[in-house]
Amino acid sequence: MWRGENAGSFAELKALPGRMSVRLRLTLLYGLLFFLAGALLLFVMSVLMADILGNVKVLGYGITTDEQAAALQRQFVDQTMKQLVGRSLLALGGVGIITLVLGWFVADRALSPLQRVTTTARRLSESTLHERIALEGPDDEIKELADTFDAMLERLGHAFDSQRRFVANASHELRTPLAINRTLLEVALGDPDVSDDLRAVGRTLLATNARHERLIEGLLLLARSERELTTRTPVDLAEVAATVLEHSARRDHDNDVSVHPELTPGKALGDPVLLEHLVSNLVENAVKHNEEAGGELWIRTGLLDGYATVQVENTGPAVPAYEVERLFEPFRRLNADRVESSKGAGLGLSIVRSVVLAHRGAVYAAPRPGGGLIVTVRLPSG
Repeated sequence: MWRGENAGSFAELKALPGRMSVRLRLTLLYGLLFFLAGALLLFVMSVLMADILGNVKVLGYGITTDEQAAALQRQFVDQTMKQLVGRSLLALGGVGIITLVLGWFVADRALSPLQRVTTTARRLSESTLHERIALEGPDDEIKELADTFDAMLERLGHAFDSQRRFVANASHELRTPLAINRTLLEVALGDPDVSDDLRAVGRTLLATNARHERLIEGLLLLARSERELTTRTPVDLAEVAATVLEHSARRDHDNDVSVHPELTPGKALGDPVLLEHLVSNLVENAVKHNEEAGGELWIRTGLLDGYATVQVENTGPAVPAYEVERLFEPFRRLNADRVESSKGAGLGLSIVRSVVLAHRGAVYAAPRPGGGLIVTVRLPSG
């Protein structure tokens, strides 16, 4: 027990310097150097003063022998040195305290360029990568750090511009042939002279084309949601959920699911389009992975612990707890691989997580007792 307690105290003592700020460490370093220099100066001055006082002849009334003179001289030197060292130590302590205070402000002054670099780094986002620190001053280590950071921002800016151009070009190049294929298939199926076999093949190709369109839309949305937000406006999650439920009711689903909305106002700060996709993906995922008959879905919105919250709960097959985290990975489905795509491409929850991270929120999922999943999203309130 004694060894364990001492080992823990020693470990905490070793970790103490890592918990101090740079400003505090510099202040303590300044103070330590001053005290060391002051102690050395006091030692040298004491030696020199003792040597000088040792050569001083002390004269006194009634002194008749050399032994009395020597004793009086030693007494004089001892008393003088005690007073000199005592007062010097007091002066050293007082000036040392003043040095620590001055060192605190000097350290703050010395670290101000680093604080500027930190402030700029915190403020930067994808939409403000054009900003630069542009630190002026001598070519020292701090200016070299700032220039290196500016060069990194320049490279990041070019990389984000290239990514935006790639997404835009990919969106056009991938959507156009699929749209042409869909149009040709619809025109062919609209011909009354088409045989039944050809019509069946056309419908299969049309369904496959629609799946590819949804997959491309999901991939492009995933790429866009992983970037920094450029639009942040107050959005009521209750209104978003109501809109999503209205659109979902108009579409045909393979499963007959009863929806139980529990919507209360909860305003989040973010991109309205991405938030609508977030709620839509949660609802569509809960509908697709539900019971084929008699399935149920609950959607709740509101404020929880100061966060705008939306929660979607659905019945369905049992979800093992160890599989929940993997469902947020792209192309992941419960008990299925990438080939089994009848219920989607496996991008729904990965898009949800990307949108949540872009809004600096959090998403949690847990198996529902009796089967199904409960997904909760918490976003900063607006």
